[in-house]
Amino acid sequence: MTSNLFVELQEKLEGKKVRIVFPEAYDERILEAAVKLSATSYVQPVLIGKKEEVEKIAQPLFLNVSGIEFIDHENYEKYDEMLAKFIERRAGKVTEEKAHVLLKDVNYFGTMLVYMGEVAGLVSGAIHSTGDTVRPALQIIKTKPGVSRTSGAFIMSRNASRFIFADCAINTSLDAQALAEIAVESAKTAKAFNINPKVAMLSFSTMGSAVTPETEKVAEATKLVREKAPTLPVGGELQFDAAFVPPVAKLKAPNSEIQGDATVFIFPSLEAGNIGYKIAQRLGGFEAVGPILQGLNAPVNDLSRGCSTEDVLKLALITATQSLAE
Repeated sequence: MTSNLFVELQEKLEGKKVRIVFPEAYDERILEAAVKLSATSYVQPVLIGKKEEVEKIAQPLFLNVSGIEFIDHENYEKYDEMLAKFIERRAGKVTEEKAHVLLKDVNYFGTMLVYMGEVAGLVSGAIHSTGDTVRPALQIIKTKPGVSRTSGAFIMSRNASRFIFADCAINTSLDAQALAEIAVESAKTAKAFNINPKVAMLSFSTMGSAVTPETEKVAEATKLVREKAPTLPVGGELQFDAAFVPPVAKLKAPNSEIQGDATVFIFPSLEAGNIGYKIAQRLGGFEAVGPILQGLNAPVNDLSRGCSTEDVLKLALITATQSLAE
């Protein structure tokens, strides 16, 4: 974790010992990352699993798990309290019998630990699908007041340059209201990671140069952002060059608040966002960190099943940082 971003996050988290739960204790990558984190002063890993079983995995890897906290979800001392709170939270949508079944799932159990305040955040996905990680979060932690959905942002980092791209991972269909919500949440994410938020609402049109339902949606979303966050610098609709290149902005959008200095880029669709971040990553040489789930009441983040130990470490730092944000 040598990039400037993660050095900054380590410094920000120094001495905090933020408790992050990992439901996938038996995965070697998770275990290796947890051992490394347990030796730091910024994250305290909590693994869901039986310590004696994890020790069998750790021994041939020469990993010392003595500094790690374990919670056996099959023999949890606060299980009755958790069960009652889970049934209450689901508000009649699960029976007690069904609740027992769901809480045997390590992701539901781990998410309940977050909800109960036992830990600050959750990192999963090394051996589970995105749905397995996100579904319990949406059902239990839920989205913040005024936010109707979660979204997936990437921090795009190269040398001293750092940007937020969203939504690149979650929502397949977005209306103007959803785009506006994602823009405001992305600005908050930017602040959490020391990025001064200046939001560009992206399109294939700049300030009415083309008029279609697609461009009108982005223009409407820009108005809604201004209503939701009057002090947030935002411009739209903008083509990427008008959002990123000052001379182009001066020519195409001279009256825009964004003059080629955008730091937060909101894509009009999941196709555009996913393609855009991968182009920046593969052709532009940017490090793409994420997806970071936005809009939840507490941080839950999803790993790729092809993740490395380094990826686990990075996402743990990001999750811990999110937990400290207002």
